[in-house]
Amino acid sequence: MTEDEARQALLARRAELDREDASNADSRNTVELQQDSVGRLSRMDAMQQQAMAQATERRRVAERARIAAALERLDDGEWGYCLKCGEEIAEKRLRHDPSVANCVNCASGTD
Repeated sequence: MTEDEARQALLARRAELDREDASNADSRNTVELQQDSVGRLSRMDAMQQQAMAQATERRRVAERARIAAALERLDDGEWGYCLKCGEEIAEKRLRHDPSVANCVNCASGTD
């Protein structure tokens, strides 16, 4: 994977995260008590859906941070090298996720 391909993949994924955020914004809003609704179970279901949407948002924020860090490594000429040991990260690993920062050995703790 070339640096240009990596940059394009990272920017495309970031744009996809932005679209997902926009389409799910309402599900993260505060659940309001409506006296005329079906009842407590409906509110509990709405609160559970809200909690799941908020957890998904936290995962998106973390992924955005990984993407930003990878883009910064690309700009600095350090992309594709493990942050822990400095060795090259395997091509297959980078193709799967260009935002990875560590080689398999360091990521798994076997180093």
